Amino acid sequence: MILILIEKIISLFFIMLLGVLLVKSRILNAQDSRILSTLCIYLIMPCVILEAFQVNYTEEIRNGLMLAVVAALLIHILWLGLVQVAGFLFHLDAVEKTSVMYSNAGNLIIPLVTAMLGQEWVIYSSAFVSVQLFWMWSHGKMVLCGEKKIEVRKVITNINMIAVFAGIILFIFQIHFPKPLDDALSSVGQMVGPVAMLVTGMLIGNMNLKGILGYKRIWLTTFLRLIVFPAAALLLLKFSGMASFAKEGKEILLISLLATMTPSASSITQMAQIYGKDADYASAINVVTTLLCVVTMPVMTTLYQM
Repeated sequence: MILILIEKIISLFFIMLLGVLLVKSRILNAQDSRILSTLCIYLIMPCVILEAFQVNYTEEIRNGLMLAVVAALLIHILWLGLVQVAGFLFHLDAVEKTSVMYSNAGNLIIPLVTAMLGQEWVIYSSAFVSVQLFWMWSHGKMVLCGEKKIEVRKVITNINMIAVFAGIILFIFQIHFPKPLDDALSSVGQMVGPVAMLVTGMLIGNMNLKGILGYKRIWLTTFLRLIVFPAAALLLLKFSGMASFAKEGKEILLISLLATMTPSASSITQMAQIYGKDADYASAINVVTTLLCVVTMPVMTTLYQM
């Protein structure tokens, strides 16, 4: 399982390199990645969410989903406290806070879970992704944009949250899409990992290594994102006893843990682009954490399984 995880991360890394080559060869420029960012947020992610809920309703799946949702909520509450403490101690700016708080689960967890456990386990990854989406478009957007309060109406009318609500209704009432539509959603959804990595690569293609390493605080942010925050989630999931609340609970919580261990969210880079913030810094954090998670994710996974 650990080898499969490493292989999948490396394959996504190579896709990021293709994005770098597109810019370096001047086929595209870094600004063109904004179109892909918009495409990912407003089309690909909704397809991923809807497709994840297209499974048969059983009591076992229902209980597993409830466990995954509770785990995701507890993790984000824990992280909210941690980011407040870290922000106070290390004077983190908005990009650093959101990069530490939000993982790249939305783009990476589904391909990782599919490769490691199989397609039938993807439904449980949707729980963490859905909770994080709500948190990101409320708390994350507020922090990143310097807003004073959360605009609930804008959060619940966000296309990704609409997809979450629609997916839940479809799952409860067991409404399945016709096969041609289901195949279309599945095909578009499978683009999520590659497109996200292409965006990151295109932004990096406009930077040099010296520029990336020129961010003196990038190593602090990386340490918090890949070590401190996943370690806190690992302790919560491993020693809380929650695994006993559902059949195969240990595997379900492993999916939640995998979601916490991924690099900083490429959605933060995409949001920074859309809202005119420091997308280069967000992208640099995403790249460094992507490179190093090849080491940290297998270690954290091994510690959980011990």
